This record gives sequence, C-alpha cells and structure tokens, in this order.
Amino acid sequence: MNKKQRLSHAKAVVRGAICGDIIGSSYECHPTKDYHCKLNTKFSRFTDDTVCTIAIAETLIFNQSFAVTMQKWCRKFPNVGYGGRFKNWIFSHVPEDYGSYGNGSAMRVSPVGAIASSLEECIELAKESAVITHNHPEGIKGAQAVALAIFMSLEGVSKDEIRDEIEKKFDYDLSRNYSEIQTDYRFQVSSQKSVPEAIICFLTSSDYESSVRLAVALGGDADTQAAIAGSIAAAYYGEIPDYILSDCMAKLPEDIKAIIRKFDYALELKYGE
Repeated sequence: MNKKQRLSHAKAVVRGAICGDIIGSSYECHPTKDYHCKLNTKFSRFTDDTVCTIAIAETLIFNQSFAVTMQKWCRKFPNVGYGGRFKNWIFSHVPEDYGSYGNGSAMRVSPVGAIASSLEECIELAKESAVITHNHPEGIKGAQAVALAIFMSLEGVSKDEIRDEIEKKFDYDLSRNYSEIQTDYRFQVSSQKSVPEAIICFLTSSDYESSVRLAVALGGDADTQAAIAGSIAAAYYGEIPDYILSDCMAKLPEDIKAIIRKFDYALELKYGE
C-alpha cells in the first residue's frame, strides 16, 4: 500500500466506526440474526460509541488529556446510551478509573490505530485511551487488539497475519467459525466475550458492508460490535459504500463532523499531503 492509499484508508477508519455504530443502533435492544437486515431504519442514530470515538480523535489531534476531552464530549451528548458506571464517571469532578472490562474501550479506540506511527505507539496509545475508565487487563487488551488490527490493516498485511499477531499478543481465539459462534451468541458487553467476535466478523468479511452486517447479525451488542468490525474493515478495504456513508454522515451534528474533518487534516499532515 503506497502513502496515498494508506492515507485514504486511514481517513476511512473513524467513518467506518461511526457508520457501524449507526447501522447497529437499531438492533442493540432488538437483536437480529438476519444478515440481510435493513442498514438504515427510522431508529438509526449515533450512540455513545460515536461520541467516545470523536473524543479520542480530538485528544489525538490536539494532544489533550483523554479523560478531560472524554468528559467534555460526553457531557455535550448526555443521552446517547452510556452505561451506568461510565455515566457516573462522565459527571464526576474527579474522574477515576473503575476497573471495567467492558467493550467500551475497544469501540472508541479506532482513531489510535489510524494515526499511530509505529506498532509500539499504537499499543501504548490504546492503553492510555483505555485506562481512564477500563483499567482492567481485559479492558486494556480489547482496546489494544482493535487498534492493532487497524494499524496492521493500514500496513497492508494479510488477514492471516493480523489474526496470527492478535492471537499471539492477546490470546484471543480468532480461528473459530462465524456460523458456529452466531448460532448461540447473545448480548455480551465484556471485552473478552465481544471483541474477539467482532474481529472475527472482519476476518470473515469480503468488504466493508459484509463486515458490518456480520457484526449486527451476531445478535449481540450490535452497535459496538459493528463499530469495531467497521473500523477495522474500513482500514483494510479502504472504501465505505456511498449509500452507507452518506446516510450515516447525514445523521451527525456539525460539531462531530468538524472533528472528523480535523482528524483528516491531522492524517494529511502525518502523511505529508
């Protein structure tokens, strides 16, 4: 992958996470096993996954505090589906990590994988983005695994190499069969029971849309797993179909779209464009 292609793929990453979130939002509380479900419904909206992703992106653009920026953005959008302990953290005057091993650290980490300049930086930044809330080893591991999958996708390596490296580093079993997982899969919010499955959706996919559809059709935490699978797929395939991208971007307020544009510019500076 040349520099121009890598920039294009990197720019797709945050959009890929957000589109996955919006597509999955209709099915978070009403799970489906239907791969051919509607991508855009009257209930489709951005959720906490999008807001937290934007907070991570702004932190990286301006070299800010992950915690301060996260609180700022989440307070701006207080009713988009936060979990109870995280919502308490948002409004705390002295925010402290609370040992979470949920998948919230993984669903917001995609900007790290897009902008990191080395594997080591990717792993460290992913940890820093996680520990403000998710300082349990599984919470940290989930964020690092997703960020690494994105970083490696932008390096142009194969899915087999991505699978092998993540299995080696994080002890995830990514060789399981999607259909066998899907049969009995239910809503899971722990990193260890939802992040590997979301990565498998990407590994099983043939393009961006199929990656997100596979994640939604697991019948689990649809918006988060589609955001994770979508962010990796966007890095790997580089193209989000316009009928998906235009519908999803139209659902975002201008302040969120402004950060996406600023993150694009930060990536352009990185790649010398």
